[in-house]
Amino acid sequence: MPSSVVLGAGGFIGSHLVKRLKREGFSVRGADLKRPEFGETVADDFMVGDLRDPAFVHSVLGDGADHVYQLAADMGGAGFIFTGDNDADVMHNSATINLNVADASRTVRIGRLFYSSSACIYPERNQLDPSTPVTAEASAYPAAPDSEYGWEKLFSERMYAAYSRNYGLTVRMARFHNIFGEEGTWTGGREKAPAAMCRKVAEASDGGSIEVWGDGLQTRSFLYIEECLEGVRRLMESDVTEPLNIGSEEMITINGLAEMVAELSGKSITIRNIPGPTGVRGRNSDNTLIRERLGWAPSESLKDGIERTYAWVARRVKESAETAVST
Repeated sequence: MPSSVVLGAGGFIGSHLVKRLKREGFSVRGADLKRPEFGETVADDFMVGDLRDPAFVHSVLGDGADHVYQLAADMGGAGFIFTGDNDADVMHNSATINLNVADASRTVRIGRLFYSSSACIYPERNQLDPSTPVTAEASAYPAAPDSEYGWEKLFSERMYAAYSRNYGLTVRMARFHNIFGEEGTWTGGREKAPAAMCRKVAEASDGGSIEVWGDGLQTRSFLYIEECLEGVRRLMESDVTEPLNIGSEEMITINGLAEMVAELSGKSITIRNIPGPTGVRGRNSDNTLIRERLGWAPSESLKDGIERTYAWVARRVKESAETAVST
């Protein structure tokens, strides 16, 4: 049975990846600071600990594995990443994890290592026009990310590439574009736009209003979790060594996202645009290279994924309200 290790297995993407790998017949060891929040892990073995500790990373990797997926990071949505209040922790914590993982991986038998980078590495100058953002993989340099989160991701891409050149580590890297779906963070300040919109609409009364940061004309694309995992697995099994975008090309304004969620809820909702952190003006995945290299690209509509996600978040909102009343 092929073996795999998922670092960050207590998080949103990591917990879903564990399920995917188990369905494919892998033995799976998961590791994270915490277990998955919304259900029991299906990993064969789950180690709770701090990946900033090199001794813990070595104990997790043990004698090695066929596949290692490095998803662990200190991260969140715009309210966490773009205020500037968390920059030092974001850079220090994530860089320390990646330094530990890279160094441990050269001393044990690792078949392949996957690193989850981000679309946040792309230069801010190429994302000022919300209608025509540029995110082709080759556009990453000259580097000028819009956040320290993006700078750390870019540093770690280069570090893993250096370990590949100098130590023969086989690495696959993907730049994720706003992954969303069920069982993701939906409240508390680290949630991303799709979950935040679903929560706001679920909490609002019919005829009520919700707040949207900025003018709402900033654009993004959002990728449903199952398509993300399909891209990850295809990339991991490929011979592609350069980073690839894994994201949707279905671009939408943030106001448009809010309107889509409201429509799916069946509620009449008014949008109130207020000041708040927004990140770049426009971002969309450029899937030219992934089509060329993998013969595949995400194709599911945003609406289908949002419909599933809204139903899940709405249930959580209802359960939370019922718990608050009972206590």
